[in-house]
Amino acid sequence: MNYTLHQLQIFLKIVEKGSITKASEELHLTQPAVSIQLRNFQDQFPIPLTEVIGRKIYITDFGKEIAEAAQKIIQEVDQISHKTLAYQGQLSGVLKISVVSTGKYIIPYFLSDFMKKHSEVNLVLEVTNKEMVVSSLEENSVDFSLVSVLPKHLKISKTNLMENQLYLVGSTTDTFEKKMYDTSILSELPLIYREPGSGTRHTMEEYLEQNNIVARKQMELTSNEAVKQAVIAGLGYSIMPLIGIRNDLEANRLQIIPVKGFPLKSIWNLISLKNKKFSPVAAAFLSYVEERKDEIIREKFQLINL
Repeated sequence: MNYTLHQLQIFLKIVEKGSITKASEELHLTQPAVSIQLRNFQDQFPIPLTEVIGRKIYITDFGKEIAEAAQKIIQEVDQISHKTLAYQGQLSGVLKISVVSTGKYIIPYFLSDFMKKHSEVNLVLEVTNKEMVVSSLEENSVDFSLVSVLPKHLKISKTNLMENQLYLVGSTTDTFEKKMYDTSILSELPLIYREPGSGTRHTMEEYLEQNNIVARKQMELTSNEAVKQAVIAGLGYSIMPLIGIRNDLEANRLQIIPVKGFPLKSIWNLISLKNKKFSPVAAAFLSYVEERKDEIIREKFQLINL
């Protein structure tokens, strides 16, 4: 056999995307070039790696096994590159972080200078809901997760980053004249919820339950941005993290409705599995965060106050 690393990379991208067209776009190659490399790679095996039904390409069982082996080869090659750079005194490798959706307003500021300083580090950042974030941590497929609600079933280590404040918000088209409202207002207003598994929803439902509040659930949406746009449009009200709505408050698209006991507060935590053996990159990032977090919060988030 005489396959090349380039062919392995192309085949893996086809497997990942399930499409030659999408693979070519991702690799910045022409579709014919990808097809030729796939054919040359296939010619080295007596068993089909793929099959085309209609206009869709499918990976055979044999192809899936070859893809698993190819992935290991690529990873070993990457390790050689990382070790070479490390021997030369450069930090290199992959940093994998999963972040709850609202965390996308926070984590970039804790990554920016670190990534600029270590240009050979590759960042894999996954933004999803709390349930998926915790799942990726539990499966040990990431180095760190950023959450505001700690998973109770996992043994973890945590680094407190900053406070998370949540307020009841509504469109500026409605008028609220009182300086402060009782919590009973939460039973009167139609509320927009995040989907199950969301940390914001968890905090919201926990508060409602603790205060025996029966809420009017207007609708359920799958992202913080979708909730925000629905509230701006006047479709209902929601309890939202301040950090994700500050620009909309300043632009007078949203208003905070003053309610006794608000804001609800939690802490953003960078968590990892307890006793996890960190890669040099992960260990360096954790050290950087612990040393610089107060400075980053002071410089980037000091104005997030009411």
